[in-house]
Amino acid sequence: MSDPAPQAGAPSSEQGDIAALAKGGRTNFFGFLLRLAARLPFLFIAGRLYGAEALGRFASALVVIELLALVCSMGEKRGLAQRLTEGEELPANLVFDGLLLALILSCIAGVVLWFVPGPMFPNGMNGPLDKLLVIAIPGYALTEILLAAQAYRYDIATTVRARAVIEPWTISIMAGVFFYSRWSDSGLALAYIASIFAGLVAAAWPFLRTYGLPKEWRPDLLRMYRLTSRALPLAVADAIEWGTRRLDIFILGFFAAPAAVGVYYVAQQVASLPQKLKTSFEPILGPVITRNLKEKNFDAIARQVRQVGFWIIAAQAGIALALGVPGEGVMGLVGPNFVGGTGALAFLLMAEVAAATAVVSEAALVYVARKRNLAISIGTIALQAALTIGAMMLVERLGYSEAFKAAGAAVALMLALGTASLVKAWLLSRILKAPVNNWRWALVWATAPAVAVGFIATQLPEWMELVFGIPAILATYGWVIWHRGFGPEDRVLFRRNIGGTKTQDKMPGS
Repeated sequence: MSDPAPQAGAPSSEQGDIAALAKGGRTNFFGFLLRLAARLPFLFIAGRLYGAEALGRFASALVVIELLALVCSMGEKRGLAQRLTEGEELPANLVFDGLLLALILSCIAGVVLWFVPGPMFPNGMNGPLDKLLVIAIPGYALTEILLAAQAYRYDIATTVRARAVIEPWTISIMAGVFFYSRWSDSGLALAYIASIFAGLVAAAWPFLRTYGLPKEWRPDLLRMYRLTSRALPLAVADAIEWGTRRLDIFILGFFAAPAAVGVYYVAQQVASLPQKLKTSFEPILGPVITRNLKEKNFDAIARQVRQVGFWIIAAQAGIALALGVPGEGVMGLVGPNFVGGTGALAFLLMAEVAAATAVVSEAALVYVARKRNLAISIGTIALQAALTIGAMMLVERLGYSEAFKAAGAAVALMLALGTASLVKAWLLSRILKAPVNNWRWALVWATAPAVAVGFIATQLPEWMELVFGIPAILATYGWVIWHRGFGPEDRVLFRRNIGGTKTQDKMPGS
């Protein structure tokens, strides 16, 4: 209070941050709808043409490919924002440091995996060309960095275009094309490779227009070593956070038949659609948090974490209800053999809601408590591994079907992510000395009538359940959460003129 000038400017600055976060959220909700429209054709083609066993082997290989690619990007998805904020060099030069390091590491990883492909294929290969998946590692890693660079400039449209349009539609179309070619056995792998490099081109073109080429830039081994040392905790945390969404598939690959892994993969792909809503806030949240950290504005960070956390959990809960209540119909779209994954789908959707607080809290923890955040992440994935293996052994001992193994893996994930949310939110609130809890009872009031509407929809024929039931569930949930849960500060998410003076004047100063 003794320094009125900064406080007078703070609300305007924070309103600008919320405006940027809201704009990113709107763009990414549109991206979610595009992902939904593009993901379902691939699952339909893969399930109906290739079958559950081929899909299971493909899913097991992707776990290793994408994990290595994420590690090779050296945490630049979030760390790049801090380097660009603090760095005094030409931004293009800083980005190219990360690109070169990622390219070197991913090429090494690809060569090793080419000669030792066993970890990729615990249940065997679909075809001899499946080994070519290793060339997707550098493509994936470079795309992550390019999209992070664009996000630093608040360009989320490029991420939506690359990840929600070009990549999923490319893999859908090419999966169909390769199925009717001489390489049909490896069609899924070849389609995935095509989608990764299509996404890379889609990210590189706007990057070059925004940043341009580096100037007076030369590779520097000492600088790259320093970058690696600084980024390693963040890279490991990113890999662990991502790994919690794939460890279940990896373990299932050893305990369950390929068909069961394929069914679980489809359930996970459907359940991961709400996950995109929270992860897509990270590119905008990162620059906002790093700027407030530089200004030591911890209260603003706590408010932004609470605000974004509620937006995410409210949206995820609605989507989870819309996809989970008519779950049998959703899984049945891929094929009748996939209906057995309905239980896994329900628990995976609940896991994504439980994880929302952890992901938003981690967006700040990676800057203020990297090592402690890393320790919690390691504990989370260790807990998940123990719970998943325990569930597999219990199902085998009781003699239940493969579907129960898939459901057990989903329950293990839900419990591990829920625990991580509680611990990370507690740690962040202690560091910021402000609450970061985003729970509101309005979520319960909105869920109850939506479930009732969903139950009525499940009594209809399957096509009517999906065509009319899903929109009805979303509409019911949305109406209640809008009137009972959203205040003026929440509804800014749906205002397109939030950058205007009039709207800002209406927004409450925090």
